[in-house]
Amino acid sequence: MSHGGRRPWGEGFEDGWEELRPSVAAVQAAPSPARVYDHLLGGKDHYENDRALAERMLRLQPRLIQAARQNRRFVARTVRSLARAGYAQFLDIGCGLPTADDVHRIAVRERPGVRMVCVDNDPIVLAHARALLAGERNVAVIGADLRDPGRLLQRAGALLDLQRPVAVLLTCVLHFVPDADRPHEAVARLRRGLPDGSALVITHLTADADGAATTAAARLFGAECPCPLVPRTREEIAAFFGDLPPVEPGLVFTAQWRPAHPPRAPEHALMYAGVACPRPLPAPEGRTPSPVPLPRAP
Repeated sequence: MSHGGRRPWGEGFEDGWEELRPSVAAVQAAPSPARVYDHLLGGKDHYENDRALAERMLRLQPRLIQAARQNRRFVARTVRSLARAGYAQFLDIGCGLPTADDVHRIAVRERPGVRMVCVDNDPIVLAHARALLAGERNVAVIGADLRDPGRLLQRAGALLDLQRPVAVLLTCVLHFVPDADRPHEAVARLRRGLPDGSALVITHLTADADGAATTAAARLFGAECPCPLVPRTREEIAAFFGDLPPVEPGLVFTAQWRPAHPPRAPEHALMYAGVACPRPLPAPEGRTPSPVPLPRAP
């Protein structure tokens, strides 16, 4: 029970659930990005249609499992670094299904009292996340869409203090937004709505390396799912940061961003990653190798 008539944090706010509830049946009928990703990570929160699609994609691009795992490792390293740098508010957009050691648990271990707002537009993800995160302190789940950053920030602002810096995670989500929906414009509006001192974390699928296999898998995904899967070039991904330059080592493959051990073939991670942060981040967990030069297009 709250003290002094104040509601507990994470209660009594507009969470967007009622808007998404009518689409539950439609979402269940088709594979979803979050559930396909869950299968690639070895999770159990998916349906047969998600598993079947993931297995067909793996026949086209066998490195997708490695890509998913390297993305999670990157996210863990980044969240630890940002929490150690003093960030006490996180906004995880396109959060997907919670995993065994999710971002809020990682952040809390480094900085107790961290507040985490998880955002998704998939009603099944929201239902699972609410159930799995029930009882967790300082974690809230809201329904919102990256393509409407104004409403997203309005809902997040009921839970986070948008006068203080926020660490925003856009990991493994932007490649599900087609060019027709103007993702660069949406992210630019999101950046403009953030308080000074905020951090921006992005990972994104690319076809710059092993492009034919990745493109084939992405086309299959788009044919089976309500949303497409759009690999982008390094230059296109860099443009999401706008005037916020990524910190060292820059925009690199996920496996190259401050790893504990130098990766043998970082391009097999299939995703670029970058972190824009005005605060000094702790020293890298290990030696960071130079970016792998990509082959020039013929």
